Amino acid sequence: MKIVTLGTANVARSVMLAYMLATLGDAEGRDWRVRSAGTTAVENLALSKAAWSALERVGELGEQRYGAHRSHQINGADLAEADVVLAMEASHVRFLQSWDERLGARSVHFAQFVRSAPLDESLAVQIDVVRALGLDDTLDVLDPANGDQANYERCAGELWELAQAFAVVVL
Repeated sequence: MKIVTLGTANVARSVMLAYMLATLGDAEGRDWRVRSAGTTAVENLALSKAAWSALERVGELGEQRYGAHRSHQINGADLAEADVVLAMEASHVRFLQSWDERLGARSVHFAQFVRSAPLDESLAVQIDVVRALGLDDTLDVLDPANGDQANYERCAGELWELAQAFAVVVL
């Protein structure tokens, strides 16, 4: 499965989630190819130091090459190749829908997907069911940017819980 995790600048939330999903996929023997991107990313920036530190506190992730990450602006090729785009905020899904509804049709609000996708259904059916619910901004994974280290750690904790739930929800 080709997964794109989508945030704003692609230096914190989307990157943290990508590392988490890649780790879970590897541990469970799943064929998950995970890429992260941003809606307003400047190309080639490193993972933020605060996000890096927050990831290191998630012990289950083990050793990772966080320094290898470089930010990436979402583009049409990313969307065309993705089986699912997991967006941190409802506004990110709206951005993709306004850009190209056909390409954005595989984009979902990540927390809403984890909470609402029906179990034991194909990914395509799960996406359709969640998209039919409409977007719920109250389920956004809040951006820790410009906050203190505790904000990043809370965000990483929330993402780790959601990532583990995603691994259960998706067949």
